[in-house]
Amino acid sequence: MTSGSAQQAAGYPSLFLLVFIGALVPVVPTGALVSSAAVVALHRTAPLSLLLVFVTASLAAFLGDGALYWLGRRGMRSRNGSRWLEAIRERAPEERLAQARGKLAEHGIAVLVLSRLVPAGRIPVMLACLMAQWPLRRFSRGNLPACLAWAATYQVIGVLGGSLFEEPWEGVLLAVVLTVVVSAAPGVWRRVRSAG
Repeated sequence: MTSGSAQQAAGYPSLFLLVFIGALVPVVPTGALVSSAAVVALHRTAPLSLLLVFVTASLAAFLGDGALYWLGRRGMRSRNGSRWLEAIRERAPEERLAQARGKLAEHGIAVLVLSRLVPAGRIPVMLACLMAQWPLRRFSRGNLPACLAWAATYQVIGVLGGSLFEEPWEGVLLAVVLTVVVSAAPGVWRRVRSAG
């Protein structure tokens, strides 16, 4: 096994595991992981590398979101809740939750799809779905296109960053910086708006 194929053999399962964990515990910068993996895939000679990054990231995000939603539903039905439900609630400020509930009631699954693309938008909308007592099947129908769009968006960021440089590490660095800027921009904008 060559060094490149050994890295690939370890790379996709690692990407899957990190994105899956990031969906369950939303502190792992999964967008940056997908962008970085796309940069590395872009610089590989294997023709299916980018497709494998896309499939791996979307599947991991979909399964991670589904697992978190399932755990949240169990917590909603439990008399004392659950630590997973409490963790979801802690990440959804009341104002954002109220907005998510209103938009979900008005637009349904479309809001779920868009929530995956908005930094820090996924958790309030997921909690709104839980509070609206959506069954797992309905949540999954909206979450599938959300995860596909999310993986494609961050992969494009990585491809754009990676195509500017000859060395993969330079593209990874740019992809991570772009991902952090995209993720931080809405929070900064909210602070500026509330201060002004």
